[in-house]
Amino acid sequence: MISAFLNTVNARLGRYFPEQRIYLKTESDMRYVRLTPFAQISATTILAFLFLWLLFSTTIVLIEATQSSGERDQSGRQQRLFEQRLSALSQDLNLRTNEAISAQKRFNKALAQVSQMQTTLLASDDQLRELETGIDVLQNTLRRAIKERDAARAETKDIKAKVKGPKGVKRSIQEIADDAQDSLYYMAEALESAALNTGTLEDEIASAEEMIANLEHVQAGTNLRSELILARLEEAVELSTEPLRNMFSAVGLDADVLLDQVRDGYLGQGGPLISPALEKLGDTQDGLINRAQLIVNGFDTLNLYAIAIQNIPFGIPLQNKYRLTSSFGIRTDPKEGGKRMHEGTDFASGYGAPLYAPADGIIIYANWESGYGRLIKISHKFGIETRYGHLSQLRVKVGQKVSRGERIGDMGNSGRSTGTHLHYEVRMNGKPVNPMTFIRAAKNVF
Repeated sequence: MISAFLNTVNARLGRYFPEQRIYLKTESDMRYVRLTPFAQISATTILAFLFLWLLFSTTIVLIEATQSSGERDQSGRQQRLFEQRLSALSQDLNLRTNEAISAQKRFNKALAQVSQMQTTLLASDDQLRELETGIDVLQNTLRRAIKERDAARAETKDIKAKVKGPKGVKRSIQEIADDAQDSLYYMAEALESAALNTGTLEDEIASAEEMIANLEHVQAGTNLRSELILARLEEAVELSTEPLRNMFSAVGLDADVLLDQVRDGYLGQGGPLISPALEKLGDTQDGLINRAQLIVNGFDTLNLYAIAIQNIPFGIPLQNKYRLTSSFGIRTDPKEGGKRMHEGTDFASGYGAPLYAPADGIIIYANWESGYGRLIKISHKFGIETRYGHLSQLRVKVGQKVSRGERIGDMGNSGRSTGTHLHYEVRMNGKPVNPMTFIRAAKNVF
């Protein structure tokens, strides 16, 4: 029945697809292969299907390639925008830092002027006290001279009263009276000279009081300028400190504890930052001194933050263009499938792309390790460790100290890897954390 059906179909299709024969000739025989209309249509259909499938597959590949190219272009644009923004933020930070340094220089200059004026004021006070002491001495001397004069006058009267005595004694008493008169004459001259000296001292006292008043007026103006300088410095310190504190909090670090550790590890002992002359100022200057000390402490805090940042991996260990290929967390294993924890972040770039230390530290491992391939481990301060896996070349040795921005190796494809990339890990106290937390925190500041 099937044979009859095929014969009927071939007969009807023969008008459009005549039967074809392919002859195969050998030395002793000749054979042929019949291509019925049905076989020709079947072969044509299969070839058409294969052609359409090839066309469809090619179209899909081209679309994906176009989309991938568009994504790369978009990623490149975003990277350029990010670099421009980073450059602008860096320039703004440098500008603010220069302003703060300039303000600190002006503040130190103002402190020096205030110190000099205070020294002059203290010297004037000492001179005034000396003048007052001199006046007291002269007044005591004048009182004593007046008492002696009165006593001499009384004695003269007694002598004159005795002149009326015997004639033999009269000449002697008269001589005594003349001597007393001469003494009174010399004493009067001494009193007149003392009075003139007293007038001169009073003029000097008035001049000193006028000088003190002028100094107090100048000091009031200096205090006003100091108030303005201190206000600007306080604002600059606050604007610079708050983002840094937030950056440390974003990565789970206690800024106060961190600064205490830096202070204990890096700072030595020193003398007072305020001039000793300023410590003699009255209550009027106490507020300025306290504010100045707080500002100096603020600049010290900024220096501590700078030291801490130098030792914490805020940044990306790549300077070339890159793309993020795998994030931190649970993911599908690229080789074996299934869900597994990915303890780092993968960045893809060109083979041999240079890699740089994101913070100061010490190399504690630089060798081959199963899974990681060529691996570098850096120990940083505050219990932080970074790892760099799948490298093509190691450029450091165990025990070597590296600085922020120093080249440590080259990107590669060693170990358990599906392509050229960097596997980057950050660990705090031995526990893996998301490296992008540090990168994003720094991005908001720098």
